[in-house]
Amino acid sequence: MINITNLKKSFPTEAGPLTVLDGVDMVIEKGKIISIMGASGAGKSTLLHVTGTLDRPTSGEVSYNGEDVFKLSDKELAAFRNRTIGFVFQFHNLLPEFNALENTIMPGLIAGTEKEELLQRGRAILSELGLKDRLLHRPGELSGGEQQRVAVARALILEPLVVLADEPTGNLDTKTGEMLIELLLDINKKKGTTFIIVTHNEAFARKTDVTYVMVDGALRA
Repeated sequence: MINITNLKKSFPTEAGPLTVLDGVDMVIEKGKIISIMGASGAGKSTLLHVTGTLDRPTSGEVSYNGEDVFKLSDKELAAFRNRTIGFVFQFHNLLPEFNALENTIMPGLIAGTEKEELLQRGRAILSELGLKDRLLHRPGELSGGEQQRVAVARALILEPLVVLADEPTGNLDTKTGEMLIELLLDINKKKGTTFIIVTHNEAFARKTDVTYVMVDGALRA
């Protein structure tokens, strides 16, 4: 489903270009859950951002179902990203002035999907994630684990081809983190959602279909 070919990413510095991704190759099959591990600064988050089209590569290709997405204009790429990719980050990035349901449906509103349909879908997803009684609560009224579940619901609202998660348990206590891990695994099993997850959690990585280790900007299986 997703093919990454000879992906490179460098950033300019006063000392010259800093290479963060150095020829990454990876194939992600539909319905798989992929984990990426590695030391801080190895390039994991940069790889996730480029794969998720949040940043363009210096060179190389990222293809979704055979389409090289970086041949799209910025406007076309934003529309593609909105309808195709869901994101879950270490920090949930919920909008504090909106409640859980409103935060969940936000990507759909941006995409122009009919609001009543989104509200119905959002209520169903939040209920599945154990938040049926928290729909109208704002982020400040939710626990860290509940906020992260809202972030997961937001990532799933448009039924994306793939969900990218960057250290989704990194800001949670151990018990809450374990609950979120089981939730993601359950979503993958029941819905067949493809996940690419950056994590430091070895126990979690062992439960995924494929684990890569990133070293000096390159992947090792």
